[in-house]
Formats: sequence, structure tokens, C-alpha cells
Amino acid sequence: MADLVVIAFPTEAKAEEVRQKLLAMQSQYLIELGDACIAAKQPDGTVKLNQLFSTTAMGAASGALWGTLIGLIFLMPLAGAAIGAASGALSGKLTDLGINDAFMKDVGKTLHDGEAALFLLIRKVTADKVLAELKGVGGRVMQTSFDHTREEALREALAGAQAAAQPTAAG
Repeated sequence: MADLVVIAFPTEAKAEEVRQKLLAMQSQYLIELGDACIAAKQPDGTVKLNQLFSTTAMGAASGALWGTLIGLIFLMPLAGAAIGAASGALSGKLTDLGINDAFMKDVGKTLHDGEAALFLLIRKVTADKVLAELKGVGGRVMQTSFDHTREEALREALAGAQAAAQPTAAG
């Protein structure tokens, strides 16, 4: 079963920086992500989604390949490729893999202008190592499907360096 985590950041660049850090950890087998998307609230109030992969482009490429193969059978490979690419792109556009786009846009609308939310669909995680890597990156946890203990550990890790940098009020 996968877990959903939504973390808000002050800028889209900061959300992208954290996403890249998580993708690097994925290549080290510390975390397995099913999806990692960023929703950024634009100054005009709209929400822009920045997804890892485009289902439209993947559908078009797949459709072009199959269209070419079918076109070769009927001695019309270019027409087959064009028709295949168009139908594949349409099919890809209508397919929503990973985290629901409408959900991400709804959450994105609650952000302030310029802020961004990082949506993570986590399949597996080596929690202690990932939390250590995320220590102090900032951000505020908006929503998770974690239990209270794991959610609090995430909040503490994100705030780690900020809390350490604040001077204590000792008299």
C-alpha cells in the first residue's frame, strides 16, 4: 500500500530541489516513489502542475510506434504513424496515472501565490535514512496518510535545521 504526502514550500524552485533530492535517494533504493508532482500557485490564482512524466507524450510515442507497425502491414507507415500518434496522445491525455490531477489542483488552490506543494506517492521507504537526508529542508506538511508518529517525525525532520538555527531564550 502506498502513502500520500503533501508538503508546501515557499517557491516552486524549493519544491523541485526537494523532489530532485528524493529522486536521488530513489536511485540509492532508500525510497520508492509511485509519483512525485509539484503544484504551483500562479499569481493569477491558477494552479500549474509539474509532473515527472507526461502521459500525453508517452501515449503519442507509443501510438506512433504501433501506428507505424500497423501502417507497414497496410503499406502506409507514415499515415499509420500519424494516426497512431494522434490517438496515443489523446489516450495519454485522458489517462491519469499516480496522484489524481483534480486533487492536486484543489490542494494547490489553498496555497498562497508563488507557493508550491510537493505531492509524493510513496510505495516503500527506509524512513530513518530519508528523514536524515530531509533534515532542515523546510516546508510545511499539509497532508499525509502516515500515522501520527511518522507524520510528527516528518515534521521534525523538515524543520530540523531551522529549529537548530534559532537561538534559545536563556536568561
